[in-house]
Amino acid sequence: MTQNLKLDKLPDRKPVKYTLTVSAEIAGLLEDYAAIYNQAYGGEAEPVEELIPYMLENFLKADRVFMRERQALQNPISDT
Repeated sequence: MTQNLKLDKLPDRKPVKYTLTVSAEIAGLLEDYAAIYNQAYGGEAEPVEELIPYMLENFLKADRVFMRERQALQNPISDT
């Protein structure tokens, strides 16, 4: 088996569906964000449902403490 390929094994790309309920205030904020996003980028309007995963991804990646702690969880340092 070849183990030194330049391209790593592709990650799991199976989408996971979450269902959530948000307050009327957050729903309004999301709709406003989508409207402003669509004005900024023109073209075909992107629905809120399509924007939310990318918004969450950007939020999580921008949280330095979370990213540092996540890295520590994934790569624990052993004492041996």
